[in-house]
Amino acid sequence: MRKIVVAIGGSSGSIYAQRLLSKLKDRSDVAVGVVASPNAILNWEIEIGPFDQKEIGFKLYDKNDFFAPFASGSAQYDTMIICPCSMGVVGRIAAGISSDLMTRAADVMLKERRKLILVPREAPFSLIHLKNMTSITEAGGIICPASPSFYSKPKDINELVDTVVERILDLAQLKNDGYRWGSN
Repeated sequence: MRKIVVAIGGSSGSIYAQRLLSKLKDRSDVAVGVVASPNAILNWEIEIGPFDQKEIGFKLYDKNDFFAPFASGSAQYDTMIICPCSMGVVGRIAAGISSDLMTRAADVMLKERRKLILVPREAPFSLIHLKNMTSITEAGGIICPASPSFYSKPKDINELVDTVVERILDLAQLKNDGYRWGSN
């Protein structure tokens, strides 16, 4: 059983988190813990509608709950996905600032040499953003921008969003039925 943390950051792009959680909910090979920032919940409500914890399908931890299992390396969560990930969160992770559960869990993933996947949804990037993402990459993190692909000819917004979500699942080494270049 894989142990995964999904953190929902406060940038635009709540649909990416919603689709990711939906795909993880259908799996029997993962245990998932979720943490969301207050801005993430606000953006979710603006972009999607009411934030319903039941819809998430997993335990939602408070942003200040440092007793959450993934706040410690001893709980052995193997993957953390921050989706979407704001540039503020990127900056705090790059600087090693663990001011809440999200940034503490990211710090744990880096120090334990486990998989940390950040999904920034920002444009354009400033030089500070790029340097912070470089620092995280050099520390072992993976930056996977929410840049959808079009070669699968997505028919609607969910299929378009899924081109990013399926890439995230690939990076987390979770099998999925996403489009594969050259297979069709």
